[in-house]
Amino acid sequence: MYLIAFPLLLIPFALYNMIAFLLSVDFNATVFSVPLMSGRSMPLSLGDLLVLLAVLLLYLEILKATRLSTKAIVDHVLSIILFIAMVIEFLAVQRAATSTFLIMLALSFVDVIGGFTITIRTAQRDLAVEGVDRMAAS
Repeated sequence: MYLIAFPLLLIPFALYNMIAFLLSVDFNATVFSVPLMSGRSMPLSLGDLLVLLAVLLLYLEILKATRLSTKAIVDHVLSIILFIAMVIEFLAVQRAATSTFLIMLALSFVDVIGGFTITIRTAQRDLAVEGVDRMAAS
């Protein structure tokens, strides 16, 4: 995977900022509707689509966290920096005070905590397996 040391949640964060500051579009405005079998249709807003994109990218971030390498550490540090930047923007910028941004902020928090948790658990298993191999060789 080429994007090991790149926080993928930066993509919806950047898209949110481009839309909010350059286009001034309402995130609650319906982009399109999905027809359902029940006969109703489900409207999807721009904010909904950004959150869906962020959830999919969070899944990829969790997959990336299962690798043990120095690139994974850099990826974790960049994810923390992104999370801190998002918190600051949420608290200080009026256009970022939306439910869409809050959900993306929560996903970034899950990325940071989940990444460290998975890395620590993977490292513990790796140490446990190496320790058993050394004892068997002796």
